[in-house]
Formats: sequence, structure tokens, C-alpha cells
Amino acid sequence: MLTVHHLNVSQSERIIWLLEELELEYELQLYQRDPVTQFAPPELREVHPVGTAPVLVDDEVVLGESGAIIEYILARYGEGRLAVPVASPQYPDYLYWFHYANASLVSWSIVSWITGTALGPDSNSPLLPVLRQRLNRHLEMVENRLSQADYFAGAEFTAADIMMHFPFGTMKAFYDLGIDNRPNIKAWLARISDHPGYQRGMKAAGHEQDPALDGNTGRAIGLDSST
Repeated sequence: MLTVHHLNVSQSERIIWLLEELELEYELQLYQRDPVTQFAPPELREVHPVGTAPVLVDDEVVLGESGAIIEYILARYGEGRLAVPVASPQYPDYLYWFHYANASLVSWSIVSWITGTALGPDSNSPLLPVLRQRLNRHLEMVENRLSQADYFAGAEFTAADIMMHFPFGTMKAFYDLGIDNRPNIKAWLARISDHPGYQRGMKAAGHEQDPALDGNTGRAIGLDSST
């Protein structure tokens, strides 16, 4: 049976959500963040040398990185579900948004968050507006894509949407990208929130409220309120 090592309020929620969408059986090993540092506990290093989540264990396979884990699950157990065939016209969109989520959007979000925190809200550093401008270009591109299609790969919900959800949902516990003036992104989040698999996945991951839509977004079980 698949075992998911899950750190509360982290990208490992993607894996739980995917497994619920696919209705696959799995075991869940839950880890709590350190209440002071908010880092993963040292016990995770006993599972994977990097010591971060998610980690998937499948017999002798021990795999980290949420994107790699999702591709692994889809290839071995997905039976064609939530993926786009290579021959499909929508495959390039699926491939792009699946990898864009972590490679670009999450990366730029973290850079903006950490830099802003380090410099402080009253900083006059010219770096901050440049970073925000670049991040806004990313958000404009996402908003534009969702004006053209209901989901990132087209008309159908796929694993690309699961990958793209984190920066707009769970990541709000740490850094809010700001989407008040992004109606297409908000409509996409609302569509996703109606998925039974999403609802089961967020509940299993330990959320008290929808991490994307609730006014107190990100206040999940085990998350220190100072974050």
C-alpha cells in the first residue's frame, strides 16, 4: 500500500488530494511543524535525506518532490485519469502548467515573501517593487489563461490543477499572493472547491477550513498562529 509522509500545511497536500481524486488506498503518516521555526521535524530525515515533505513510499520506492510523486502515481496507478495523452492538442498546456507551478510561480512567490520579510515593510529597497512587478506578471499570465479555459489544461480538471492550486491555497498560510482583482483565478478556485476529492483531501490533510476560499485562510490544524 502507498504511504504518504505528510507535513501539515505543505505541498504534501497535493498528494493526499490526488489519491482521493483517484480513490486509491493509502496510509498517512502525519508530521507537525516546529511551533517556533515552522520547519519540518527531524523525524522526516529518517524517511528521506532532505527531511522535507511529501515523501511517498511504495514498497521499495522512496520518492520525494510533489511533482515527481504525482507523475509516479499517475503513471503507475492513474490508468489515464487526471493526465493528458501525449497525442492530445492539450498536452503542451498540461505539461507547461504542471511544471510551471513549482518551477516558476512558487519559486517567485517564495523569493518575494522571504525578501520582503527580511527587508521589512518600511524598506525603501528598489528590489521590492521589482520583485512585485515580476510576480504580478506571473499572476496576469495565470489570470489570462483562466479566461480562456476552465482549467489549466483546457476544459477538464487534471493534475496540472492540483499542482497549480498550492500557491493560491495552502501557501496563503505563509504568503498571500493577492487575487482580489483576479476574478478568473477566484472562479477556478471555487470550481475546484466543489470537487469531492478536493474536499476529502483537505479534510484528510488536516484543514479546518478551505485553505483557498475561507476568510481565515491557512489556519489549519497544527499551524502556529504567528505564521
